[in-house]
This record gives sequence, structure tokens and C-alpha cells, in this order.
Amino acid sequence: MAADPITVEVLRSALPAIADEMSHVLKRTSYNMMIYEVGDYSCAILDKEGNLLAQNGGGVSHFLADMGVVIRDGVERIKKFVPGDVILMNHQRVCGQHLNNMCVYTPFFWKGELFGFTIIRAHWIDVGGYSTGFGAGSSASDPWLEGLQFNQLKIYEAGKPNETVLAMISDNIRYPESSMGDLDAQITACNLGLKRMEELFSKYGEATVEECIQRIFSESEALCRQVIAEFQDGTYEFETEFDDSASATDGPIRIHAKVIVEGSDMTIDLSGCSKQRNSGINGRTLAAPYIAYKALTSPIDPVNEGSFKALKVILPEGSFMMAQFPAPMAGWSTALPSVIDAILAAMAPARKSMTPAAHKGAMGDNLTFFGVDNNGKRFVVQSTEGGGWGGRPTEDGPSASCTICQGDVRNGPIESLEQRFPIVVEQRGLRTDSAGAGQFRGGLGLDVKVRNLVAGRWNITQTGRHRVPPWGLWGGKTGGKPDRLVQKNGENDWKSVNANWYQVPTESRVIIRSAGGGGWGDPLDREPERVLDDIRDGMVSVDAARSEYGIVTKSTGKTGLDAIQIDADATKAARQELRAQRG
Repeated sequence: MAADPITVEVLRSALPAIADEMSHVLKRTSYNMMIYEVGDYSCAILDKEGNLLAQNGGGVSHFLADMGVVIRDGVERIKKFVPGDVILMNHQRVCGQHLNNMCVYTPFFWKGELFGFTIIRAHWIDVGGYSTGFGAGSSASDPWLEGLQFNQLKIYEAGKPNETVLAMISDNIRYPESSMGDLDAQITACNLGLKRMEELFSKYGEATVEECIQRIFSESEALCRQVIAEFQDGTYEFETEFDDSASATDGPIRIHAKVIVEGSDMTIDLSGCSKQRNSGINGRTLAAPYIAYKALTSPIDPVNEGSFKALKVILPEGSFMMAQFPAPMAGWSTALPSVIDAILAAMAPARKSMTPAAHKGAMGDNLTFFGVDNNGKRFVVQSTEGGGWGGRPTEDGPSASCTICQGDVRNGPIESLEQRFPIVVEQRGLRTDSAGAGQFRGGLGLDVKVRNLVAGRWNITQTGRHRVPPWGLWGGKTGGKPDRLVQKNGENDWKSVNANWYQVPTESRVIIRSAGGGGWGDPLDREPERVLDDIRDGMVSVDAARSEYGIVTKSTGKTGLDAIQIDADATKAARQELRAQRG
């Protein structure tokens, strides 16, 4: 008998709820701030064919496309699983990411038959080699320099740990307490997922659960097709470049997005993008087209395998996004947000009313400092900082937000960072005039200024949006460019730096400067009162208001927010002048 609609709805919520509970346990039991504060992880449930049944809400977006390949490879190579097995996997041959993103998965059996797996991919702070922190791995010319690779390694068999292997792992990483603690947290959360799946099957039966899953897949696909059918049929293209700051020979990356809409079918063709590189900016992932498609079709609904059934992706082997092992991949995600921006920009003419301007568009506004504290203990500081998102058809872009690839990833709280590590965060503030001007302006980027209280090393690589900053749409202006600035102790000037393992003395300062988002629409069409509000909030300077928006202010003789007001006559003349200059 067909599963009734109510049961389908219960299962539609129950599966993500299991992944959410796994996420809760992981955060409460992990050792590493990148997990319990920043949220750089994803919890998922997959069937034995590698189909995605559910992912935790807010899970890292650019992990969702790369879970199934891990499971399919494991089923093919391991052949036989038994209850109690735990598998460790980060090998770039399949995973195609930096080695810190460690997959731990466990098999789920029902009545003696393998049904699927619970899996967690989470960021460990170190896996040996150049892997400490963010960015340094980009200096590695191959995966072996980057760190340890685990290739479908059973670390538990039938519930019994392989102590020899676990000791080998612990002995070859810099922060074994953290990484091995995170491993235990991942195993615990995966085991909880198995328990909840068993409860679900016990309550509804295998046949009903499987039928509901197929119904959920079909309905997710139908929803996406319904949205795509509202786009105008056609072929849409957009091209941009992204700086490969880690490569001295390859030059900028070409990003060419070609999108074909035919009825309810969409094809995203990325075959025109650059081939794999000599630097670590390579990866093996469908994350960029998957995320762009999900953003266009059903951004709020839970994700599952049906979310992508109506999408065809053309991404040939040898592309920098589908690089062949052993290409270096430590910086695998750096350019992906810009690829997503390019796909969305290509689609802008197809449906102007829903496409935003470019956001900060580079993974990497990361704070990474490491060394030895005054008690002789090794430490590594890590946080992910945000930037501006693009203006949208009906509102301004958000400020200080992480990229579209990062789900609910957030920055490390200043209190936690200063309590645990020998640093002082002197500023985490919005950058005035960093937002791209527009009828709906972009979001603002950040300046994060940090003073180190002990000597140490910074990973401060530039993010790749210097020559081509986040673009505007429909007359909107580009967002402010990112930078990395250093002022060593005893120096007065700030110096722009692009380096890993950059050594600084005590009492030096670093500024992590993130990009602003592009503007949407003509800045001269922005409501004057909104510009005035931005001036009062410190987001737009008086000079930029005049040059970008044609807004002229005058003093009122009062204090506070009422100190200035718009000069209506001068503003009208200024806007007429700016329009005339355009011809």
C-alpha cells in the first residue's frame, strides 16, 4: 500500500532532524573551535548507493556534493561492512578537498542487510605536513606535503578499535588531543544517527521508509523543475577571472559559465573554465554548480538527492574543479564562490527579479596564527571572517557574512579567541565605503585587526578578488577589494602581504580585510533617505555619497544623527550632472 501523505511529511522532517541531532552532539563534544564555534562541518545520511537522504540544516554547503562519491567508493573498495565499523577517509583521489576535511562514516543495517550510512565531514585543525590552519597547505606542491591521507581506512572493525592505526595517526599530527577528540566526537554523532535510523525503521518499517524516500526525491525534483520552468528558455553565458595568488606561472583562472534552460531542464556547462593548475587551488567537486542550482530553485527547503535530479553538469576531467590526482588541492574551495557568482550572473537576463550581484566571492578571509605560548604549549588560532554580499532586486546585500559555500559557518567569538589564545582582537568592524554602490547597495566588508602577544607565524594569503572585485548588476558598482596588511612591532607603516607561515615578532598587528558586495541597479536611483541613513551609520562617507550616489548633504547645526540632512536642490543638480557625464 502506498505511503500516505502524512507519513511522507513526517519522514520529510524526520530524516533532517536526525542529521540535526547528529550536528548538536558533534558541537557539544568536539575539541576544535572550527567545529563547535565556527561550524565547519556537515552531518548527513546516505543510502548504500550514495544517494543523499538528508543533511543537517546549515551544514557546510560545499560539502553536500561530495558525500556520495565517498560512500560509492567505499562500497566498491571495502566490499563488506559489519555493524560497528568506522571508516576514516580524506584521500584526495576521491574526496578532492584539502586533507583537513575529514570524513568519518558508519554503516547502518536493518535486519542484517546494509541500507546506508551516517557520515560527518569536519575540519580538523591539523593532519600533519603543511596542513596547520588555513592557507599554508597552498604551499604544498602535492598531497603528501600537505598531510596524512586516509584511503577508506577502517579504524574500527565490528566495534573494536584498531589501536595501532589510531596511535599512528596520533603520533603524526601536531595537535593529537584536538584531532583525536574530534574523531571521537564524529564517531559518537554517527552512532547516534544509527540509533535514530533504527528507531525510524522500527516504527514505520523498511518498505514504508523506502517508499517515502523515493516520494521525497520525486517531489524535490518536481519543485525544482517548477521553478526552472519559469525561466526564459535559452543559453546564457558569463565569464570572469580569478587571481591564483599561489601560482607564479599559471596566471589568473578563467571562469566561464554557460547555462542552458530548456523547459524544466537546466544544464550548467563549466567546460570553458581553466584546466587544473600547478597550485593547490584545484579540487574534485560539483559543489559550485550544485549550490548555484539549489540557490536558484529551493534555497530554503531541506536538501536531498532529488534536489539535483533535474540538473545536468558538464565539468570535464582535468578542469581545475575536477582535477586528476595527485594535483595539489589544499586551496580547493578558494575560487568556488566566484564560480557560483558567475553562474548566477549568467542567469541574470533570464530572470532579473531574482538574481543578486556578486558577493565577496572568495573563500579564505580566514584568521590563522600559530606558535608556542608563554607556557610552552603549541597553539593555532583559527576563525573564518565574513564579507559583503551583493545587492538584490529588492534589498541591500548583507554585510560581514561568510560565502554562499559555507552554510551557517560563522566567525570565532572574540571572547573565545582571546581567552584561549595569546592574541587581542583590536577591531572587527565594517569598512566604510566597501559596499558596491547601487539602487540596492552591496553589503560591507570587514576589517579585522589582531595583535599577537607572542612571536609566531601568520597564514595571510590574498583571496583572489583583487583584479576583478565583486561585480555589480544592472548598473551597480563593484565592491571594495580585499587585502592582507601587516604592521610588525616597531614599524609605523602597514604592508600588504601574501604569504604563508609569515613570521612576526611579539606585538605585531595584522588586518584581515574582506571584500564588499557588488551593487544592484543604478546608484542614482537609490532613495536619498537610504543614503542618508548609510552616512549616519558610518557605512557610506559624505564624499562617496556625492561621487557615487549624487547625494549632497548640509549641516543643520545640531548634534548627533541630526547633524546633517540632504540638500535637495544640490542633490537634484548633482544627479543630473552625473547622468550627463555618462552620456
